Amino acid sequence: MIKRLMKCIREYKRQTILSPIFISLEAVMEVIIPLLMAKIIDVGVNGNNGQGNIKNILLYGGILVVSCVLSLLFGALAGKYAPEASAGFAKNIRHDMYYNIQNFSFRSIDKFSTSSLVTRMTTDTTNVQNSFQMIIRIAVRCPSLLIFSLAAAFSINARLALIFVAVVPFLGVALFLIIKKVHPIFKRVFKTYDRLNGVVQENLHGIRVVKSFVREDFEDKKFDEVSESIYKDFSFAEKVLAFNNPLMQTAVYVTMLLIAWFGAHLIVSSTMTTGELMSLITYTMQILSSLMMISMVFVMITMSRASAERIVEVLEEKSDIVSPENALTTVDNGEIVFDNVNFSYSGNPEKLCLLNVNLKIPSGATVGIIGGTGSSKSTLVSLVPRLYDVTSGSVSVGGHDVREYDLEVLRSSVAMVLQKNVLFSGTIKDNIRWGDENASDEDIERVCRLAQADGFIREFPDGYDTVIDQGGTNVSGGQKQRLCIARALLKKPKILILDDSTSAVDTATDSKIRKAFRQEIPDTTKLIIAQRISSVQDADMIIVLDNGKIDAVGTHEELLRTNDIYREVYTSQMKGGDAE
Repeated sequence: MIKRLMKCIREYKRQTILSPIFISLEAVMEVIIPLLMAKIIDVGVNGNNGQGNIKNILLYGGILVVSCVLSLLFGALAGKYAPEASAGFAKNIRHDMYYNIQNFSFRSIDKFSTSSLVTRMTTDTTNVQNSFQMIIRIAVRCPSLLIFSLAAAFSINARLALIFVAVVPFLGVALFLIIKKVHPIFKRVFKTYDRLNGVVQENLHGIRVVKSFVREDFEDKKFDEVSESIYKDFSFAEKVLAFNNPLMQTAVYVTMLLIAWFGAHLIVSSTMTTGELMSLITYTMQILSSLMMISMVFVMITMSRASAERIVEVLEEKSDIVSPENALTTVDNGEIVFDNVNFSYSGNPEKLCLLNVNLKIPSGATVGIIGGTGSSKSTLVSLVPRLYDVTSGSVSVGGHDVREYDLEVLRSSVAMVLQKNVLFSGTIKDNIRWGDENASDEDIERVCRLAQADGFIREFPDGYDTVIDQGGTNVSGGQKQRLCIARALLKKPKILILDDSTSAVDTATDSKIRKAFRQEIPDTTKLIIAQRISSVQDADMIIVLDNGKIDAVGTHEELLRTNDIYREVYTSQMKGGDAE
């Protein structure tokens, strides 16, 4: 885990190395300062048999000033480089996570929820960033200060310094027990954060539905339950961590009392000077405050350890769908062949969504796909651009197994308009240029006419420069579908897949879109998933799916004569007045 995270330091190695160096130098200066103070008292103020020695006061006072200035300088330099290193480290983590997510297969995306990925890129990354800065600053400064102060204390009086040796193991054991108790809690809390983000995301995405059904109270309750769970976990963890402070304070005061008591006896017996006792008391504060800060670092590391594990999960996730070596870089045509295809989302051959699918679709054909909810229509077409790979069997495009193609080449040859249409913030032109970033305005207008979108676009005051809100909330469902169809057409694909993407347009507009397809893109293979018979009845072939199996394949007239499922759907829609 640590090795993988360290790869994210990259161009910030210089700041990461310089920061602990300057911190260590600052610690050295802080250890020297009490020794100089002792010298000023013992050989300066109390020099010459108590008469004072101004020369020694000026000498050691000058060295003391220089040491203080150097300590300030080293601290300032460490304060400059440490934030740069930690912020850059976090930037690279977010960069690596985001870019790896772009390479995820749909199976990997299904493994991590959207809300979980958002939490990992925000809250978890911030936790790791804070820990990283504490590690290269406090986690270096405090041990350095602890070691140097202990060494200085032993050089002054080894017997008194043994008090520290007795206290440090006691605090170390107590700290270990506290950390062991709270780590599982923090690990659980960050998973609850995923749930909280999911609740908020779902609520904001569906806020219109929430308000129209007056379900605010239900959503509030759902949010409160998750939020309360986080509160309980965090409050319990903080209560456990709170034991750290009184333990440290007790250790500090007991140590100071013991040193003051035994030190006073040593001064009376003339085996220790006043300056040395003052230095030891100063070192007591440095040693025990270092231990206290180290405990804080461990607490932060304990919190961020769970975050780091979650981040590394994303960074090390490898897509199971990648381009092969010596991949094909050209798709010759839009012919599609399904050969004994079985598919399971879990990869379990006993839980198949598609069973023994055998199909041959000629290039340029228009194919309708009909079936009830859950009959795996969307799953079938998702195998064509390798959004998923088959569990067994093969899917071929242009005469070659899709697994032989370069992934980018294959997907560039297949345009999909999904069930859940997505538009992005930006102008209408910006959204449609997702199909071809170099497309001219004339190309954009042409595909919009094909998708029957040109008319309503020109009704907007800004026309094609109209700004689309995030998610396309300022256009209707039918308008959104037509814009997505136009975007797909701009790719000039070999295969066009429409996954129930005209459900929100009227039958007349639907008919015009299909007519435009026949006339303008006759060589493109068109797979049309639809609920309405009217959307597919003029297709070259219609596939009827039932529970992941192909129930029948034929033309509209053939299926009316031979297939009960198709005839039943057609009859029910005829009665509803939906058939042409």
